[in-house]
Amino acid sequence: MRMLITGGAGFIGSNFVHYMLDKYEDIQVVNIDALTYAGTKDNLEGVLDDSRHEFVEGDICDRELISTHIEDVDIIVNFAAESHVDRSINRSKPFVTTNVQGTQTLLDVATDTDIDRFLQISTDEVYGEILDGVFTETDQLNPRNPYAATKAGADLLAKSYKKTHGLPVQITRTCNNFGPRQHPEKLIPKLISNTINEKELPIYGDGSNVREWIYVEDNCRALDRVLSDGNNGEVYNIGTGHEKTNLEVAETILDATGGSEDLITFVEDRPGHDQRYALDTTKIEALGWEPLWSFEEGIQKTVEEYTSEDN
Repeated sequence: MRMLITGGAGFIGSNFVHYMLDKYEDIQVVNIDALTYAGTKDNLEGVLDDSRHEFVEGDICDRELISTHIEDVDIIVNFAAESHVDRSINRSKPFVTTNVQGTQTLLDVATDTDIDRFLQISTDEVYGEILDGVFTETDQLNPRNPYAATKAGADLLAKSYKKTHGLPVQITRTCNNFGPRQHPEKLIPKLISNTINEKELPIYGDGSNVREWIYVEDNCRALDRVLSDGNNGEVYNIGTGHEKTNLEVAETILDATGGSEDLITFVEDRPGHDQRYALDTTKIEALGWEPLWSFEEGIQKTVEEYTSEDN
């Protein structure tokens, strides 16, 4: 099996690269990443010299580059994305360029090849907020920030290529990931780092915003299951039911580190901050997948990794 992974030096992408190379002996991975602020070769330590892994520094908007490296590829998995909501609010153009135009470039090149599967990695944020209940895969998309809007646009493009060109597309929409190799600007690594260094823990608004959390290894397992057992043309929500307010996230991290609640500091809320996300996961569960990590176990493991890095 030969797999093209884009964004494979970023957080989720690099974890997926490690996961697939660890699990499958007969896999060949071509890993394309632009190495922007969110991607680093450090995330690929241990696999850069693996003969089954080829790293290519490049932009997914570069059609010639993609065309050069797509030969004999069986599966494309597109992780490449600008993904930080705050950054998208302040400057949305890079999000449109990478998330929409980059995905379009990949889809265009893929239509000229004989691939078995194109997996578009998306997010629960494309649905918008939901105050009660859960989102199913057929619910209307209602993104409420520029990042989510560009990811929704990419989803719609991918679905259109399935309908128009017969491209074998799948889409996964996952809840908030956390775990090793995550960029320090994200909530959980920022809170862990600040707690270890006895700095303030900034929490937007009153801390009541609710997110569903998944340890990244569980997400990698789910993506693998979708590729192996999922149906062509389908969308799959990937969630855990581990709903936590941002304040509860901070308190769990403080419990795991022995930090003081005095570090919690409420700051001005960001514009358009969705109150709650939650996913119906009936379809992915029907494939035989379920999360193995509890939120607390995942936090403890992540804290241990940060502590060991400091020592």
